[in-house]
Amino acid sequence: MSGQARKMITWLHAGVTDEPFPPPSQAWVDPNGLLAAGGDLSMPRLLRAYHEGIFPWYEAGQPILWWSPDPRTVLEPNALRISRSLRRSIRNRGFEISFDRAFEAVIRACGGKRAEATGTWITVEMRHAYLQLHRAGHAHSVEVWHEGELVGGLYGVSVGRLFCGESMFSRATDASKVALAWLCRHLVAWEWPLIDSQTPTPHMLAMGATEIPRDRFLKHVTTLTTQTPGPDAWMFNPSLHPLEAGWRST
Repeated sequence: MSGQARKMITWLHAGVTDEPFPPPSQAWVDPNGLLAAGGDLSMPRLLRAYHEGIFPWYEAGQPILWWSPDPRTVLEPNALRISRSLRRSIRNRGFEISFDRAFEAVIRACGGKRAEATGTWITVEMRHAYLQLHRAGHAHSVEVWHEGELVGGLYGVSVGRLFCGESMFSRATDASKVALAWLCRHLVAWEWPLIDSQTPTPHMLAMGATEIPRDRFLKHVTTLTTQTPGPDAWMFNPSLHPLEAGWRST
């Protein structure tokens, strides 16, 4: 602990988009995964980060902080757990699903203050950066609608055949879980084998996410980010219904 406290953090320079990140093996143990600070949220730097298993996470008033925790939380789409209550929500609540129809609205909703928090890590700067990624085809959203109102969703970054989940929100019971179920069903069909969930949350662990060593995760990153998505990627197909995937109820 004392050695970690004395360890110097690597500072990155804004505007130097080809500046390399330090290797993830140099990340701090406490706080787990802190790797670098500073720099900017330019598209080249963000894409380089995701291709190296690194992501930004910080709050307003802080410098940009870059992370690569060990272990890493991941979800294999074909290992998704669907509870009986979620199965009922998918079947009976009358939700409509879309992909990339309202990315900006989703990220704004994900950035709204939560009842248990004093702020949000999705700053205005972050929102603008990921909107640029979306417009360039690198960031995607799943929307859940009810009677024309956006009630849930999620967004993240796709690199090759890896989906890096960033955040989700819900304004109706199970809406974010429904979004994840539809996403996983499509990822299985597209042959995308992994979702990066970054850090563990009860929500994701309950739906089948697991923790794996960082070294193993980075091997997946190296392999998957060099693979080319198929032509059907991010085309919503209503026939790919999650209740027809053969997942067992929990």
